[in-house]
Order: sequence, then C-alpha cells, then structure tokens
Amino acid sequence: MAVVPASSPSMPSPPTETGTAPQPPAAAPETPVHRLGEQVFEVVSDIGGLAQFSALTFSWMFRRAPRWAVLVPNFYAIGVSSVPVVAITGTFIGMVLAVQTFSQFSAMGLATRLGSVINVSLLKELGPVLAATMLAGRVGSSMAAELGTMRVTEQIDALSALGTNPIYYLVVPRFLACFVMIPLLTLLADFMGVIGGAVVCTKLLGVDSYHYWLHSRDYVEGLDIFAGIFKVLFFGAAIALIACHRGFHSRAGAEGVGRAATEAFVYSFIAILALDFVIGYLWNRVYDMLFPHSTGFL
Repeated sequence: MAVVPASSPSMPSPPTETGTAPQPPAAAPETPVHRLGEQVFEVVSDIGGLAQFSALTFSWMFRRAPRWAVLVPNFYAIGVSSVPVVAITGTFIGMVLAVQTFSQFSAMGLATRLGSVINVSLLKELGPVLAATMLAGRVGSSMAAELGTMRVTEQIDALSALGTNPIYYLVVPRFLACFVMIPLLTLLADFMGVIGGAVVCTKLLGVDSYHYWLHSRDYVEGLDIFAGIFKVLFFGAAIALIACHRGFHSRAGAEGVGRAATEAFVYSFIAILALDFVIGYLWNRVYDMLFPHSTGFL
C-alpha cells in the first residue's frame, strides 16, 4: 500500500472544496479615526523622545564640561554670525511700533507717552519673541540640517564607534551656545529697537525728544528688561533642544534632512509662543502679588 507523505510547512495549502486556496483575511479599511490615532501616537512619541533627549543632554552637561575648542566655534556661529540679522530686526521692530502707534496716541493727545509704550513693549514682549523667532529660523534650522546630514552620512554612528558620546560632543556645546548667546542677542535687538523707535518718533513724527525720554525713564524699569531676558533663556533652551533632536532623528536622504530643518523651525516657533504665554501669565501674576498698587502708563 502506498504511503502518503506528510505535508511540510513549505508546501502550498491544499485546495478547498471550491478548488481555490484559502485567502488571508482582508485588512480593515483605514478610517479617519485610525489616522487621527496614528497622529496622536506620533505626537506623544515625539514629546517623549524629546524629553528623554533633554534629560540625556542635561546629564552630560553636568557630568563633564565641554572643551573650549568645541565651544568657541559654536559661540561664533550662533552669536557673532547672528549680530547683523538681529540688529536689523530689532531696529525695524522699533520703527514699525512707532509708526503704528503714533496716530492713535496723537489723537488722544498722548504722543509724548510713546516712549514708555514702545520701549516697554520692546523689552518685555516683541523684542524677545521676534528675536528668538529669527534665531530659530537661522540657528535652529542650521543646527538641524547639520546634525541631520551627520546622521545620514553615519558620522554620528562613527563617533559612537570611536567611544565618544554624540550628545556630549555635538549637542551640549550647541545647547550652551544658544543658552548664553541668545539672551545677549536679544539685548542687542532691544537696544536697536529703542534707538529705531526714538529716531522715528523724534525726527520723523515730531515728538518732543525731552518728554519722550522722560516718560521712558519714568515707566521703563530694570525689571522689564529682566522679564524679557528671563523669557529668552527658556526660548534659547527650547530652540537648541528641538533643533538637535530633529537633527539626530532625521530620516535618510536629502528630503529627510530638509524635513528635519523645517520641523526644527516650526516646532521651535510653536514652543516659543507657548512658553511666552505661560511665562508671561505667571510673571504678571507674581508681579501683581508683589506690587499690587503699581500704576499704568496712562
């Protein structure tokens, strides 16, 4: 009697009664709910990855001080190279503020109060936010593109193979450069904005220069300058961490590097606005608690 060989896993499935092999179950159609869930999971994963990346950066920053040979080029690229852009941006911020507010204040007979309004707005809000936004586009995108190229060309993997931690060698110097230089650049933007607004008001719009500077001195305090610099410390840290994180996790190819640079600017801009709202709200609450009887500009 003939022996029927046992079927092996590699052999095709026997036909069914209808003469056709069984088909795998069809995948469920993707719905808008599925796509929304995927996007939510991606956002949560990115936030978790950024938090882990930030924790590693802070741990290496306090574990070992970076070398000056690595720090100095980053200070130059982020600080010195950004001086012309920041100076021009700050100057035009002050000039635009002067032009836009002059007509309303002159109609109320308060043209001489423009100095206080323009300078406080520059020092506390517009100067820090717009300077950080400009630096996010120039510095953040550059860092993300540079680190993304190093990821694609496997230079980061080569550093790990040589026994050098990439976060310590690449991220910590860039973070310290942003954290130190962006507040200094913001002070430059504030100074140029104050000068630009004063020139427009006193030379072009006919505001009396004595009363312009008098009201500026009476209403602009050192605490206003500190409020703007305090915000920028967080802005600079956010720009550095987000840009380096996007660069480290860049996808392969030129498209991946370009997308990493774009995401670095977009996410940094969103973080700047969110931090500005949170810090501004908390700052005003604390200020009202400490100085409940402070007077306004008018």
